Amino acid sequence: MLRIEKINKKIGKFTLNNIDFTVDKGDYFVLIGESGAGKSILLEVITGLLIPDSGKIFLNGKDQQNTPVQNRKIGIVYQKPTLFPHMSVFENISYPLKIKKLSKNEIIKQVNQLAEDTEISHLLIRNIANLSGGEAQRVTIARTLATKPDILLLDEPLSFLDVQLKRGMTSLLRKINQSGQTIIHVTHDYDEAVSLTNKIAIIENGTIIQTGTPQEVFQNPKSIFVANFIGIRNFFKGRLLKAKDQSESKVFEINGISIFVLSEEDENVLGNITITSESIIISEEKIESSAINNFFGTIKEIYETKLGFEVLVDIGIDISVQISRQSLDHLKLKINKEIWISFKASSVSFIKN
Repeated sequence: MLRIEKINKKIGKFTLNNIDFTVDKGDYFVLIGESGAGKSILLEVITGLLIPDSGKIFLNGKDQQNTPVQNRKIGIVYQKPTLFPHMSVFENISYPLKIKKLSKNEIIKQVNQLAEDTEISHLLIRNIANLSGGEAQRVTIARTLATKPDILLLDEPLSFLDVQLKRGMTSLLRKINQSGQTIIHVTHDYDEAVSLTNKIAIIENGTIIQTGTPQEVFQNPKSIFVANFIGIRNFFKGRLLKAKDQSESKVFEINGISIFVLSEEDENVLGNITITSESIIISEEKIESSAINNFFGTIKEIYETKLGFEVLVDIGIDISVQISRQSLDHLKLKINKEIWISFKASSVSFIKN
């Protein structure tokens, strides 16, 4: 339905670089990136509010280059609700319908249906000033849907809502998508993304670095942003080599450190490894076990987390280890203490570049 082909756009020192992806009819497509990655700029290029320096946008097979913004059949909802403060909820939703010069009866019929779909029928006579943030965002969505967009663009629509309101809004967005509405949703929130999407694109510094299903992207992260995004703290770039004394293993070389890894990839290949923090054992002495990765290091930092504590160990590279409070107290861990860490080769995942 929507095809983005090699879009480039320079704004000051920032550039969107060869943006290329496809959104099919009925998709819930989530665009993930940090602040300043170019997410909102890309949305404005799609709507036509910004003209790309090069590249093409096709909607239902039609080149959108010469299509005015108001005729693109693309609706956008921003982070904060954008409503007419002097109008009631009913008047806000009906505004685009009046512009289409629909009959009074048809306007009433469509507004009532949209209000029912977005669960705000009880608010129709309410003044905008008396709405909560979640209610106002629902009204904004209803008004945008009144334009019957082929694509609904959502720019961080949940970022200003509390946890309870987010749950309700997430349920609403899922229902809207399941009714057939194609959605492109911009966020930096992992939980938000995985609860909604069937396709994901990761954008970093104006470049799409990875696309696919949530399972494809999150099981095979190709950047430190994606790895950190899903809670993997140990992500390293380097080269895969054949192990000298371990026939079933290869070694991953990074900064002079050799990490054993099980991989069927050829040797002398560039790529990334990830090591889950929970799979690493920390001890005061080197332990005898099946773990062939053993390193002596120094504790640099200790952070409290939801699951216990994250211990950052310098072994020549910084390795994050997740432990419980009980282990922290038992081992008497503190900054600058020298310790051993160990983990199995099977705990290391290699991703070819």
